[in-house]
Amino acid sequence: MPVIQYKCPNCGGNMTFDSETETLACISCGREDRIEDLPDPLTKATFAEHEAQEYQCESCGAVLITDAETASTTCSFCGSNMILGDRLAGKLAPVKVIPFAVSKDEAIQAFRKWCRKGLLTPKGFQTADRIQSIKGIYVPFWLYDLHNHIEVEASGTKVRTYVRGDYRYTETEHFDIYREIELKYVKVPVDASEKMSDELMDKLEPFPYDKLKRFNTAYLAGYAAEKYSLDGEQLLPRAKDKISGFIDEYIQSTISGYTTVHYRSKKIETTPERVEYVLLPVWMLQYDYKKRKYIFAMNGQTGKVVGKPPISKGKVAAWFAGIASVSFFSLKTASWMMGGGFW
Repeated sequence: MPVIQYKCPNCGGNMTFDSETETLACISCGREDRIEDLPDPLTKATFAEHEAQEYQCESCGAVLITDAETASTTCSFCGSNMILGDRLAGKLAPVKVIPFAVSKDEAIQAFRKWCRKGLLTPKGFQTADRIQSIKGIYVPFWLYDLHNHIEVEASGTKVRTYVRGDYRYTETEHFDIYREIELKYVKVPVDASEKMSDELMDKLEPFPYDKLKRFNTAYLAGYAAEKYSLDGEQLLPRAKDKISGFIDEYIQSTISGYTTVHYRSKKIETTPERVEYVLLPVWMLQYDYKKRKYIFAMNGQTGKVVGKPPISKGKVAAWFAGIASVSFFSLKTASWMMGGGFW
């Protein structure tokens, strides 16, 4: 089965993508090659359409069995990087990739710093010394450019109250409201891997899309990668859902100055103008605390960490007690300033 491995021309060692220099670097002799100068082996490769499950490592000859979504992995026998070419060719070929900018060591340090900032997490968790595993993964995403044609019909009122002589008057004007709006949202990201938590992936945003580069398998060297398990058409409803709140906010911003607004109809026609398959960098961390595993994700470009850490019941109780004490003190002070007593 087709396996792509990057070996150093000088010493034969494994070459991996270096997030600091953005080069393909040899971990043995230090040779560095510009990825832009390297030919992508997938451009001339042809593969069968069926999903291959077994791959042979070209370094040690071991046979590896992978699931259908894995596109890049590491040989569990010799540690060599293995890029599975048939998982990244043809309709499975990504258009672009955002390379990792945060190294493994930087990711660990950033995670430990994040743990120490937890105001309500247990002290044992804040030491961040129980990282069970950390893995850099290129996660498949679809990026949508969505054009929205919007028509809104509503009724509104403007209420004015005034006093004339001994009487108070209320005057209500009624309006028919119509809006026709064209809105475009670009690069709306939706993760395409069923393995990944949608909640975690959504919270990792935003990714710096100015860092997108034309896809080359060399960026995957040293990292795991997944191919998409859901295509762009299947995930279009999620993309529409992600922008629905922004559309509603924009509509409301165009209908201002009314006392009340009642929407009679709201028609939104969303058309995908461009849909691109890309790979985005994510560090996945597994943390063990009191025999329970916690999963966290880190944006491989920005270092943003997301996940649900354990909560200290004692700190939560103290926090609420502190709020109650502040409220009690404020009330007592206000009472004293007004010349009264609180007791």
